[in-house]
Amino acid sequence: MRFAFVILFILWSLSCFAQGPYAPSANQAGTTAIHSDSSVFVAWALKVEIQRGKQNISSNNSDTTTVGNWSQCLGKATGTVVSLGDSGVATMQFDGLIYNGVGPDFAVFENAFNHTFLELAFVEVSSNGVDFFRFPSHSLTDTVTPVGSFGSINPTQIHNLAGKYIGNYGTPFDLADLDSIIDLDVNAISHVRLVDVVGSLSPNHAQRDSKGRKVNDQYPTPFPSGGFDLDAVGVIYMKGVGIDDFSKAVDYEIYPNPSNGIFQVKLNGHEVVYFELYDLTGRLLKKGRLVSGTVDFSELSNGTYALHLMEDTIRSTKKIIIQ
Repeated sequence: MRFAFVILFILWSLSCFAQGPYAPSANQAGTTAIHSDSSVFVAWALKVEIQRGKQNISSNNSDTTTVGNWSQCLGKATGTVVSLGDSGVATMQFDGLIYNGVGPDFAVFENAFNHTFLELAFVEVSSNGVDFFRFPSHSLTDTVTPVGSFGSINPTQIHNLAGKYIGNYGTPFDLADLDSIIDLDVNAISHVRLVDVVGSLSPNHAQRDSKGRKVNDQYPTPFPSGGFDLDAVGVIYMKGVGIDDFSKAVDYEIYPNPSNGIFQVKLNGHEVVYFELYDLTGRLLKKGRLVSGTVDFSELSNGTYALHLMEDTIRSTKKIIIQ
């Protein structure tokens, strides 16, 4: 029996680390991973709605995950995350519309601590906020032996699943993969949705890729940080809502940022503009006229906000942090 177990373990290990047909890890030639500091990113998600999943979906008594909060997956990828839990969902929004450019159009960041401990998520997009369509995904990881809580996954066996790469490196997605869908406008994507892959091989909880194969990843992860750990969504191609020339924007500076709520604003080429300040659930908090000088938002609670500046048909948005 022991000999048979050893043979099975060896065969499983070989299957895990056999080279698949897809891009390798971020430290190898041919990778598609994009570092968070790359100049290709023009924007980051500014709003999110999160539905946390359980720490262990197979247990009726399981708590939901608790690590992180909604603000920690907004803005640029920094390694701070919100843990979605088994089948947890995060729906991201942006200050503009993602469109189908040349090559990948956005990237999703997770916080994997090495190149093979990969917690995966399905990626879906919508152009109306109601109808979501999933990227075709492929998982060639063995489906006989569970990966387990601390097992390994070979990234060359994974395609179009978020979480393929180590922390600080985004997994890219190309909207051209979905351009045949009649009810989706790939040049006006308003929402990106992440759905945690449970990773279980049991009939009750197994989830499948677009070819009908079970997706095998780290399971169970019965911890407050279980499931997919969402760091950020970075946008490569984005246009402003209702603006044909999306290079136009209100040119301004705001500093210090973060601050205690007292900011200095410098309008470059504008005497006065209108502003709207939103929290990251989309709730309008303040609006009015703005000139260069001091602006006081110190009455607001500590947190992250979206400041929109508008003049006629041009606008610009910056994330501000009060702490």
